[in-house]
Amino acid sequence: MEEKLLKKIDEISDQMMDGIKSIVQIDSVKSKAEEGMPFGEGVNHALIQTLELAKSLGFETENVDNVVGIAKYGDGDDYVGIVGHLDVVPVGDGWNHPPFSAYEDETGRIFGRGILDNKGPILSCLYALYAIKELHIQLKHPVWILFGTDEESGFQDMEHYLKVRKAPIMGWTPDCKYPVVYAERGRCVYRIESEYQFQNEFNAFVNEYLLTSDDHANKLGLDIHDEEFGIMQLRGKQLVNVDHKLAFEFTLSYPACVSNDEIKKQIDTKLTPNLKLICKSNMDPVRFEKDCFLCRTLKETYEAVTGMDGTPVTTTGGTYAKIIPNIVPFGPSFPGQKGIGHNPNEWMDRKDLITNAKIYALSILRIGQGE
Repeated sequence: MEEKLLKKIDEISDQMMDGIKSIVQIDSVKSKAEEGMPFGEGVNHALIQTLELAKSLGFETENVDNVVGIAKYGDGDDYVGIVGHLDVVPVGDGWNHPPFSAYEDETGRIFGRGILDNKGPILSCLYALYAIKELHIQLKHPVWILFGTDEESGFQDMEHYLKVRKAPIMGWTPDCKYPVVYAERGRCVYRIESEYQFQNEFNAFVNEYLLTSDDHANKLGLDIHDEEFGIMQLRGKQLVNVDHKLAFEFTLSYPACVSNDEIKKQIDTKLTPNLKLICKSNMDPVRFEKDCFLCRTLKETYEAVTGMDGTPVTTTGGTYAKIIPNIVPFGPSFPGQKGIGHNPNEWMDRKDLITNAKIYALSILRIGQGE
């Protein structure tokens, strides 16, 4: 059955490419909210068209309040969930081809905003499930493909979804890297504020503890190292506009050996009296056991399809796994593929999309029939 399934992916690969390109060609950058379109017209258009695509493939579909789309295979609410997103980051400059053209060159490399992050991968999962459906394979657990619409700017889509629907019993988000990611760092965003009359004090703090700190927050005393997660990372340093105040924001990507409360207490020790520290947001670390059924199965399917080492890894990134319980990041980028998403000329190779679909199809089969 597994060989038939992998062969089926090859048979539908051209159909899959056409489907992926049709959605990549939609400009789904978040824009002004309109009635029935909480994240703007473009994002809503991508959601509607993706659900139409899933329906054309024979899936039962559901539009959850115009924030999350679902393609369903099998009956029941205790579902395996595969969670991706249709919204994309702004285009920016430096493109060699129109960013929403889904241009494919002679090597089979497809360019377009969202081809990697995340339309190509989540639609690869849809076509992986389509191959299973076409072979009439019955699974013990229903499988739902969830199409989010606000991953790039705040996770409001999934916050709402979890208020009105159950979380999956297990699953993954194809929005990171291979092999399977068993743990994600925490991520907190902090703001330093002060009144204008204390500008010298504010500038001194920002210069001393943030601008001249290394990328591991050494000046703040937060250059913390963890054997599994690596060292603390300081990112996203920027002046921001706040009414009638001086303000500077920064992000810490932190290992699981330290808590956000401990981080805050340490930064407080560096503050002078006229500076205020605000935690704008925090997402705690996520960690699964490497040998749990989910991680073990995804490891084995990755190895079976690619022949590469599938030992589970950690990530500094932040995915839907931060908010959706019971899921791990899994794919789509292979080792060595970095700095592609969010940049000009974002790309995925046709052969990698097909390989992704094979990995995801085999994973759906084994998890859907497993524990």
